[in-house]
Amino acid sequence: MDQHTVMPSETAQQRPRDTTDTVRSFYEEHPYPRPVDDLDSYREVWSNPLRRKAEFHLFWPEKIFREDLSILVAGCGTSQAAKYAMRWPEARITGIDFSSKSLELTEKLKQKYSLSNLDVHRLQVEQAGKLDSQFDLIVSTGVLHHLADPDAGLSALRSCLAPGGVMHLMVYAPYGRAGIYMLQDYCRRLKIGTSSREIHDLAASLRALPPDHPLIPLLRNSPDFRSEAALADALLHPQDRSYSVEQLLEFIGKAGLRFARWIRQAPYLPQCGGITQVPHAALLNRLPEHEQFAAMELFRGNMLRHSAIAVPSQGEKHRPTLSFEGDSWLDYVPIRLFGTINVEERLPASAAAVLINQAHTQTDIYLPINAVQKEMVQRIDGTRTIRQVLDQITSHSEARILFQRLWWYDQVVFDASASGEAHNRGAATE
Repeated sequence: MDQHTVMPSETAQQRPRDTTDTVRSFYEEHPYPRPVDDLDSYREVWSNPLRRKAEFHLFWPEKIFREDLSILVAGCGTSQAAKYAMRWPEARITGIDFSSKSLELTEKLKQKYSLSNLDVHRLQVEQAGKLDSQFDLIVSTGVLHHLADPDAGLSALRSCLAPGGVMHLMVYAPYGRAGIYMLQDYCRRLKIGTSSREIHDLAASLRALPPDHPLIPLLRNSPDFRSEAALADALLHPQDRSYSVEQLLEFIGKAGLRFARWIRQAPYLPQCGGITQVPHAALLNRLPEHEQFAAMELFRGNMLRHSAIAVPSQGEKHRPTLSFEGDSWLDYVPIRLFGTINVEERLPASAAAVLINQAHTQTDIYLPINAVQKEMVQRIDGTRTIRQVLDQITSHSEARILFQRLWWYDQVVFDASASGEAHNRGAATE
C-alpha cells in the first residue's frame, strides 16, 4: 500500500527544497488562515476552566488535570499559536512557521493581548528538533499534507514529544475532497495563478459549475471558499496531498507513534448513526477496529479531513484505554463537550430528548435518550463521578450502556484519573 495519496497538484518532479520555497512564497503572498485582529470573543469562550478540562481529558483521560502544559503549535499560521496562548494561559506555548508574514501577524496578536506565555520562531516543521525542547502536546493541523516530505516532518515532531506527551494531527482526507482535486487539476491545466485578478475570476467562474458537481456542497458549506486567501489555499495550493484512514495509520506508525483516538470519533464508528440500522451492521462490528474506521470512511464518502490523537508507540503499555468492563468506569467523571446540545422538539417516539454534537457534519449522528437517561445527563457537571450521577436513578447495566454511548457519540470525555487501575497506570507515565 502506498504511504500516501498523491493528488494532481503535487509537483513530484521538484526537489524538496524547491517545493518548500514554492510553498513558503505562496503563504507569504496569501497568509492563511485569514488574518484576524480581534480575539476578544475567543478569549471569552475559553475563560471557562471546564472547557479546558474537557480538552485536557480528551487527550489524557487517565491523568490528573493540570494547566501548566508545554504546547508546540507546528505550522501555526497567522493566529493558531496566539489562540492556544489564550485558551491555555498557564501553559507555555511555542509556535513555529516558515512564513515570516504569518509570524508577523502572530506577533501583533501577542503584543495586543499581552501573551507573555507565547514564543514564536521562524522554523520549518522538519527542523523542529532545533528548538531543543520537549512538549506535552504537539498540535499540527493542516500542515503535514503540504510538506515536501511529510515523513520527515512527522518524525521531527515525534522527536520533540515529551514522555507521556500526545500529538493532535489533522490531514486532508481524499474522498470528500474529490471536487477540490478536480478543480485543482482544472486550474493547473489553465495555468491559473494566484494574483488577486486571477482569484477573482476563478471565484466568478465557480458560480457556473453544474449543480451536481462534487464541489458544489463545499462551495455552499465550507469556509474555505469565503475569502481570497482561503480560495487560493483550497484550489491553487502548490503542494497538496491527502491520506485515507489506512494511509494515515501507516503514516503515524512509521514515525514511531500509534493511533489513540479520533478527535471526533462518532463518524468512524459503526456503533453510531444510521449505519447501525442496516443489514451490514453486524459485519462491520466483526472487523478489527482499524478496518472499521476504514470501512466507515468509504461508507460515508464525504470526510474532508482526519483529526487524530497519536501517542508514542513505545508507551502503549502505560496508556490505559477507557473500558466499561468491571466496575472502574463508575469512578469516571464525565465532562460534557462544549458544542453539544439537547434538542427537545420534534422527537422520535419514546425519546425525551436528542443529543447532538454540533461539530458533526453528518446529519445521522444524533443520540435519542429517554426520560431516565435525560435525568442522568442533566446531572453531569464535570465534577460528579458516574456513580454519583446515578444516585439510584437506574441500574448499573443501563447506565453502562448510556455512558458508553455518550462517549461513542462525542457527547462526553472522561476524567479517569481516579478510577482504580487507570489511576495507577496513568501515574506511571508522569
